Amino acid sequence: MSSSPAPARAPLTWRQRLSRWDQRLSPYLFISPFFLLFLVTGLFPIVYTAWVSLHDWDLIMGQGPFVGLQNFQDVLGSANFYKALRNTFSIFLLSSVPQVIAAILIAYVLDANLRAKTFWRMGVLLPYVIAPVAVSLIFGKIFADESGLVNSLLGTMGIDGIGWHKSPFAAHLAIATMVNFRWTGYNALIFLAAMQAVPREIYEAAIIDGASRMHRFLHVTVPMLRPTIIFVVITSTIGGLQIFDEPRMFDTSGLGGADRQWMTMTMYLYELGWGPQVSFGKASAVAWLLFLIIVLIGLLNFAITRRIASGGSAHPTTRRTRGRRG
Repeated sequence: MSSSPAPARAPLTWRQRLSRWDQRLSPYLFISPFFLLFLVTGLFPIVYTAWVSLHDWDLIMGQGPFVGLQNFQDVLGSANFYKALRNTFSIFLLSSVPQVIAAILIAYVLDANLRAKTFWRMGVLLPYVIAPVAVSLIFGKIFADESGLVNSLLGTMGIDGIGWHKSPFAAHLAIATMVNFRWTGYNALIFLAAMQAVPREIYEAAIIDGASRMHRFLHVTVPMLRPTIIFVVITSTIGGLQIFDEPRMFDTSGLGGADRQWMTMTMYLYELGWGPQVSFGKASAVAWLLFLIIVLIGLLNFAITRRIASGGSAHPTTRRTRGRRG
């Protein structure tokens, strides 16, 4: 017995075709503004800076002769480049590491059953709202060498004042204090949001098992915050290696000290681009070297934190609670 031929499909109407195209293209249209904006304000400047770094670029005349990697060789042969690199990493470590630890502790306190929670949570965010220039001016007076508040307090205790603008480590510590003042509360609110997403039954199970508050913090809260810690560490790395406002405003000259003892990479870039001896090619070379350093450090941070996150095991209470829920 022969089977009857399948009925022919009716041709799609223009409304059906439009509906199919809408389903296929509309997601890309929704996300296209971000990529278009990134192309104009992000990707194009990066590529154009690479082109400028290969030329002897003049402020007035524009593009000059092609010099290849000569600008990179000149920058890498400069002593100021290595001073700026040392200062940048020193300030970054003195600010980012204490900042993350303090933010987690502040978030843990804010997550407790406090009175006027909204007031305290808004309070920790206020330093972030203050303009960086204002913060730098205020802390510049606090850490002044002769009449600063810190040295005055040390004098009342019989301790000699610290030359905050003379010693490289003291200057880095003062600038790191400014950075921590602005960003610790901001990161604390990020950690607070992550803590509030932790299921409360995990804490209840830990309390039933007799875990103390400290054990609950170390073995339940911190492990559950690992993805957020990875995010904060990476963003702090990117921001810390690009620090400019605080060291720029730490003194009136804005050069990073008489011996460039707190000049950062971005300040060195600014000096090459707008200083007495303007060289857009060398400034672009510094920008690209800084970009590569940030990428490498970011990838290293990501690999280390991901390895810690995947290698660490949750507290037995957490595992038992997950088993109950499953």
